Amino acid sequence: MGLASAFAIVSLPAAAHAAPSGTAVIAEVYGGGGNSGATLVRDFVELGNAGSAAYDLSGYSVQYLPGSPSASSQWQVTALSGALAPGGRFLVAEGAGTGGTTALPNPDATGSIAMSATSGTIALVSGTAALTCKTAADCAADSRIVDLVGYGSAVVREGSGPAAGASNTASVARSSGLTDTDDNAVDFGAQTPSPVNSAGETPGSGDGDGDGDGGDPSTPGTVRVRDIQGTTRLSPLDGRTVTRVPGVVTGVRTSGSKGYWIQDPEADADPRTSEGVFVYTGSADPAVAVGDSVLVSGKVSEYYPSSTSQSVTEITAPTVSVLSGGNPLPAPVTLDPASVPAAYAPNADGGSIDALALEPAVYAQDFYESAEGMRVTFADARVVGATTAYDELWVTVKPNESPSARGGTLYSSYDQPNTGRLKVMSLDTAAAFPVANVGDVLSGTTTGPLDYSTYGGYNVQATQLGTRVDKKLKREVTRRAKGGELAVATYNVENLDALDEQGKFDRLAEGVAVSLSSPDIVALEEIQDDNGAVNDGTVTSEATLKRFTDAIRAAGGPRYQWRYIAPANNQDGGEPGGNIRQVFLFNPKRVSFTDRPGGDATTATGVVKTRKGARLTASPGRIDPANSAWGSSRKPLVGEFVFHGETVFVIANHFASKGGDQPLHGRYQPPARSSETQRQAQAVAVNTFVKSLLAADKKAKAVVLGDLNDFEFSPTVAALTAGKVLKPLISTLPAAQRYTYVYDGNAQTLDHILTSPAVTRFDYDVVHINAEFADQASDHDPQIVRIDVDGCR
Repeated sequence: MGLASAFAIVSLPAAAHAAPSGTAVIAEVYGGGGNSGATLVRDFVELGNAGSAAYDLSGYSVQYLPGSPSASSQWQVTALSGALAPGGRFLVAEGAGTGGTTALPNPDATGSIAMSATSGTIALVSGTAALTCKTAADCAADSRIVDLVGYGSAVVREGSGPAAGASNTASVARSSGLTDTDDNAVDFGAQTPSPVNSAGETPGSGDGDGDGDGGDPSTPGTVRVRDIQGTTRLSPLDGRTVTRVPGVVTGVRTSGSKGYWIQDPEADADPRTSEGVFVYTGSADPAVAVGDSVLVSGKVSEYYPSSTSQSVTEITAPTVSVLSGGNPLPAPVTLDPASVPAAYAPNADGGSIDALALEPAVYAQDFYESAEGMRVTFADARVVGATTAYDELWVTVKPNESPSARGGTLYSSYDQPNTGRLKVMSLDTAAAFPVANVGDVLSGTTTGPLDYSTYGGYNVQATQLGTRVDKKLKREVTRRAKGGELAVATYNVENLDALDEQGKFDRLAEGVAVSLSSPDIVALEEIQDDNGAVNDGTVTSEATLKRFTDAIRAAGGPRYQWRYIAPANNQDGGEPGGNIRQVFLFNPKRVSFTDRPGGDATTATGVVKTRKGARLTASPGRIDPANSAWGSSRKPLVGEFVFHGETVFVIANHFASKGGDQPLHGRYQPPARSSETQRQAQAVAVNTFVKSLLAADKKAKAVVLGDLNDFEFSPTVAALTAGKVLKPLISTLPAAQRYTYVYDGNAQTLDHILTSPAVTRFDYDVVHINAEFADQASDHDPQIVRIDVDGCR
């Protein structure tokens, strides 16, 4: 009988760790596993239940933070499931090292966090989202934390100080049973590590991780890689020790997540079972070479790179015997239009696809999973995502799949994510990685093990990399507006602030002055305050805008003036301390700005009907800033301009990001797009404001533009255009040209310009200067509309 069904489970509310727990607590913490002098081969966290009822751990996690966290430090998360029996224990296995001789008993949950032996913080958390607190006070205020233990010299701890005595050979454990006083220094003491799982097993009891077969060390054991991989995404041997698994080393990774891939050269006939697997060596450099015939023993583990990703099947805490070197490698699996299915992933009604039987002939994600860890190969692939700073690029192994006008792959509906896309990295760290733009070709053969990452999903770790063929992609320059045309542009300048290097200002300025041909009005997104991410209360952007407009002038553009509304400190989202906002630049020699005082961070501008048409009560102003739709997000900036005697209302937007959405390639299918809810509410607010303009003057000329962080086919854009009050100009372009951004090899539209019905004569253009190029001034492409104002009368 499983643990969850052996007794009644009572779900208890989470309490802040500032209140001592009488139920679930952290009982023991050990970070020295696998280190020099250690007996145990991996780290662990042991939980205990001091209560009289079972404690449901579904949706909970244990999380780790370094003892002295830096600004870039993040909490690492291991998700939990199951329950803590009353008076019972629950064992969470964490990172493995190369030292030690004794395995843990069968863990109740498994992660891969490499904890420090001497200093760190462990938290038991109600939820699986990573914590953000980095001080004891901030963590004490987080109600998700059920219990917390800081040890060594940890900054984040409970009470008078951290628990003392942790080392490679000592854990910190509660000194008085499961008593919790919320003082780590009092509650915990050093002891010999003594992990206990929910079954009461200790190291050496039960079958645990022991070998138990006593076979010849040069003879393969009974388990093959295919047995480890199984016919679903999860190994049927997860958590079990396997002995002397045979294979040939096909790739070695010596940076980041170190380890190597082995593949059984004698494949079975089942297309669902992969013959390759990754052997994780932790911080230790792999002691093998490509072509070695090896026998590997270790613990089978399913590693989840993130809470929403699929898992990577691994052998951890390995020991290896090299039988011979220089062996031929198994033939690779060919990736091409004939082998990769057109359907993307099975539908689990939003649930996990982990346990579903693989159908590699039906779904692309199943096909890739059936080859996880195996050698794969493709030839002459089109580059659909430019080389990044991390030496990676995206290709499509389907040459004719959804081509964009300039060589990319279009993302034009939720149910067609483009199955041929793959990220490519190189295992040869000594060779220069090709610097490729979208539309280039990776000519010849690219071959290597197929891996999986939270960043982009399945990827090829190339041991043989094709050669870049330069297709001479050019940055676009749009035409200059004619005398009677009002040119209005939008450009996300990617967190620009006065502390940035001059080169960034110059590149962005060239985009405005040259590529956009000096528009009359430019709506900028992601202008930060004058000291960027320095969080000291500064909210002005005068120094930032002075540098930017000076750079535009130096690049041949006009002397722009600017208008904006400074946000309340840390209320508009974005980079903490950055206070990003939208800004209007305008050329006073071509267009005038109508200033009406009264607009500020919290005061809404309104619309007044006059004999001459609509006007704003405050210009510049914000749309309904008290609306909950704008919580921790940028509020729209509205301005009233006059061109050739005609009033034009411009509304600059930067809607909420897609942060928190489940990935296309993740284990939940179809993926949830939770961030859409806020953007739809924001779209409704802007739509309502435009309706008020048209109610005051049905011939009002309005331009709504900016980074909407959503697609032309999204519910967000549908809400924004409801009632046909706005026309999305991206829909006026040929389908192959509808994109402003490239993400994971998908060319997509996130930035938009929309116009009211009175804008009848216009010329619209997306100006491709960034998103398709390895060398980018911003990750977004700008766009422009030239309105024949006289012709719209």
